[in-house]
Amino acid sequence: MIATALGQKIARRIRAEGPLAVAAYMAMALHDPEGGYYARRELIGAQGDFITAPEISQVFGELIGLWCAVVWDQLGRPDPVVLAELGPGRGVMIADLLRTVAKMPDFRRALRLYLLETSASLRAEQERRLAKFGPVWVSRLDDLPERPLLVVANEFLDALPVRQFVRRGTGWSERMVTLDHKDRLVFVEGPAGAIASMLVPPVLRDSALEGDVVEISPAALAVAADVGARLSRQTGAALFVDYGYFPSALGTTLRALHQHRAVSVLAAPGTADISAHVDFAAVAEAARAGGAEIHGPVPQACLLVKLGARERAAALRETATPSQRRTLDSGVERLLDCNGMGTLFKAIALVSPGLPTPPGFDTTL
Repeated sequence: MIATALGQKIARRIRAEGPLAVAAYMAMALHDPEGGYYARRELIGAQGDFITAPEISQVFGELIGLWCAVVWDQLGRPDPVVLAELGPGRGVMIADLLRTVAKMPDFRRALRLYLLETSASLRAEQERRLAKFGPVWVSRLDDLPERPLLVVANEFLDALPVRQFVRRGTGWSERMVTLDHKDRLVFVEGPAGAIASMLVPPVLRDSALEGDVVEISPAALAVAADVGARLSRQTGAALFVDYGYFPSALGTTLRALHQHRAVSVLAAPGTADISAHVDFAAVAEAARAGGAEIHGPVPQACLLVKLGARERAAALRETATPSQRRTLDSGVERLLDCNGMGTLFKAIALVSPGLPTPPGFDTTL
């Protein structure tokens, strides 16, 4: 029995069109305008399904603001400069960023804030938090003006749909979503074909064994290529922070979270966050092909420490209450934990050709 209205809608599409690619299923589960996950409220934070770095500690957004200010100076201090956040969530990171750069009047005056957001409920929350900053909302990268550009994105690429391919014999078949004899959503493998084999990167195709799975995110690679192309013709830089792996690797990372617990990806579409780890090597290759220069990836902990995470935390502790100090300390340590977020999360910078190495990227994996 399919538990949600969106699940029933997906089932009707499968009956009409046949099995769906995992990417098509993921797109509906997350972005359907009526029943999709991002049409809901209370997605992020302790009361939601997952928590992000900006929600864990204000230090994260403040340091990203510092990164942007230094890079703006490296760009030659263009005025105006577009600051675009991709997938701003509840607007917490950009609010912390803007509070920090308020102390840098020349940079703050030059900024023109753009937010790429497709969720109506999240846009409403962003508007409540950020209205005084005069943001402009867009739905596509192409809607950003052709001006000097700074892009920031935290946990954006992981939410973009992925396709999965399975090695069978000498070829590859695509993993699909269909209905079983009890009308339950299940994974199946489509027929092996030349197109599937062509989509698997050669570095993984040559090393795969029978039954191995390869995940690719055409949408994430398209974003990287588009940003790379923009930076090749217009001065600027982009910073992506996300959980993922480097170099490219075999295996499935697709997962669903509901109330901070892992659940079935197929059980109740529209009620859980679905994501997959980012292949940073593939993102770097796509951005480089677009024309950008690449720095990183580096572990999140490495970036934040080099930007002054511990020093900023120490400064905040001086005026904090004992309770605030405990919260501050636990939050920063969580961001830097070498057995957790500090290593699992990575940062990669895309810059226009010829620019200096951005702060925090003088060490690579």
